Amino acid sequence: MLNRNRLSLFIGLALAVAAVVFKTPLASSQGLTITVAYVTGELPVSDPFSELWNQATAVEVPLSAQIIARPIQPVTNIKSVTTRALHNGEEIALMMEWADPTRDESVLRVEDFRDGAAVQFPLAEALPFYCMGQQGGDVNIWHWKADWQAAITARQELHDQFPNMYVDQYPFTEEGEDALTAAYTDIAYMTAQAAGNLMAADVHASPVENLVAGGFGSLTSQPLERQNVGGYGEWSDGVWRVIYSRSLASMESDDVSLAPQTIYSVAFAAWDGSNEERNGTKSTSQWVSMQLADFAAAASPAPEAAPVAPFSLPGWLWLILLVLLSLLVGGSAFYYHLGTKRSM
Repeated sequence: MLNRNRLSLFIGLALAVAAVVFKTPLASSQGLTITVAYVTGELPVSDPFSELWNQATAVEVPLSAQIIARPIQPVTNIKSVTTRALHNGEEIALMMEWADPTRDESVLRVEDFRDGAAVQFPLAEALPFYCMGQQGGDVNIWHWKADWQAAITARQELHDQFPNMYVDQYPFTEEGEDALTAAYTDIAYMTAQAAGNLMAADVHASPVENLVAGGFGSLTSQPLERQNVGGYGEWSDGVWRVIYSRSLASMESDDVSLAPQTIYSVAFAAWDGSNEERNGTKSTSQWVSMQLADFAAAASPAPEAAPVAPFSLPGWLWLILLVLLSLLVGGSAFYYHLGTKRSM
């Protein structure tokens, strides 16, 4: 038993020496970090296929179903999103990509739900809960909506979904005016628009809604004059590509401000309308890190370094070390063999 313990010890030491000599890592762990690459000039805020996106490292962020607050749907369709981000020292452009075989961009029928995606930033120093924040830990949310995107291109009308609908009378139309196509402008009868509800707006300047939240049930749209997040989404070959854009700095307390060489936290969410996902029924990530590349350093790249040899020791010294290691293992095995024969 003693000889076996000695043999195990010698072999363990030999393996440890080999691990140190060959610089073999015993363990490795690396969290997700999104690097916002610096580029000069205009950002591709409405071109998801721009060559500039190749300068940003693509990071795949895993998503899972939100199962904390109702409504709960344990199985959601979007399992991950791929993110890239760019900045030019003044603005940021962040793109999310995910697979979705269906393009859901209309909510005119009660049975339809839209596709959507969101980016979330904490506004407190300590990280709040990654699902909508918490009391005392607000979050800034940029929510892209597929139906808003479609409405910017071409306004959707109810009679397009229901071509056989008929209205025989509507009290707010002029004589001889078609009730289906009439434009209602009297704000006295458009209470949601009068209250500044973005959901009731005829036309949206951006498909992205800028919001703030401090826990479930607290989601609040920022006022119209503070809707400062641009966006663009495009569906092609079963993939959504959505771009968010905004100035790096904001004077609003409910907006995140970004600066180079600072590490931020960010979380992502996505909705698949064909799976009846809406509101809290969604796929969401946990917090991941995001850092803006320093544009000063990027503007003056360091000279290319000479390639580093994989091993810093001379070849003859490596040979000696390998011979010694072989002798150590062989001697240990021979010692164990002799001990076994003596015990017999």
